Amino acid sequence: MHRISAYARLVRLNRPIGILLLLWPTLWGLWFAAAGVPPFRLLLIFVTGTILMRSAGCAINDFADRDFDRHVARTRERPVTSGEIKPQEAVIVAAVLSLLALLLILPPSLPLNPRLLALAVVAALLAASYPFTKRFFAIPQAYLGIAFGFGIPMAYAAHLGQIAPVAWWLLLANVFWAVAYDTEYAMVDRDDDVKIGIKTAAITFGRSDVVMVMLCYLMTLLLLCAVGMALHMGFFYNLGLAVAAMIALYHYTLIRTREPARCFKAFLHNNWFGAAVFAGIALDYGMRP
Repeated sequence: MHRISAYARLVRLNRPIGILLLLWPTLWGLWFAAAGVPPFRLLLIFVTGTILMRSAGCAINDFADRDFDRHVARTRERPVTSGEIKPQEAVIVAAVLSLLALLLILPPSLPLNPRLLALAVVAALLAASYPFTKRFFAIPQAYLGIAFGFGIPMAYAAHLGQIAPVAWWLLLANVFWAVAYDTEYAMVDRDDDVKIGIKTAAITFGRSDVVMVMLCYLMTLLLLCAVGMALHMGFFYNLGLAVAAMIALYHYTLIRTREPARCFKAFLHNNWFGAAVFAGIALDYGMRP
């Protein structure tokens, strides 16, 4: 039972926020690509794939950060760092989960789709390489945003067989959103990250961190507004964006003092930002005649 618990913690099944932050932009893409509710099989495949790939990403992250995590109070008890799981086991878990995710988009689950397959390979490479970007990228959160948003072009490729230009605007919106919420997350560990030499947006932005987080929220919402205009979205979509904007303002009240507990609360609360945007999309399509 202890081993099962250790593996569950390795892939963060005890902390589903990462799954949700990956799932919301994927659902945005699915609904936009289908101009409404997507086929159930496609929805099931993408939800399952999201869970598998996020879990794989957590396993490879713990492998990559095993020597850093022991110096951070919040992460020193992670299974690989604490010795409960061997580093090579984490790599095997990541590989198996990634393979299972790949199988979801191959026949007989879906007809052979070379474009979707190519995108899936890129998505896997992004997920596997992200943990290492913290060693040399000034803002690795932007790279995370690409990795977490790659379900958007994949949704278009799966449903339409091609990627509409608007999908890339959605992906860019997700990049700005990821920089916002993951900077809030990085603000929690800033002091430890400075000591061990990890690069994060919270360190790069310095005393401008709060301003930059709010600017990233603003860019996210502006890009989503542009997508809405391009796709002739209506009242409910804009209402969803308005709710998301209010949520972003609430996050400002949490992070402005830079207290770690409040910054972490803001990070977790981003689930509702993504949910508000999705609710607006779903309602707007659902209420059409």
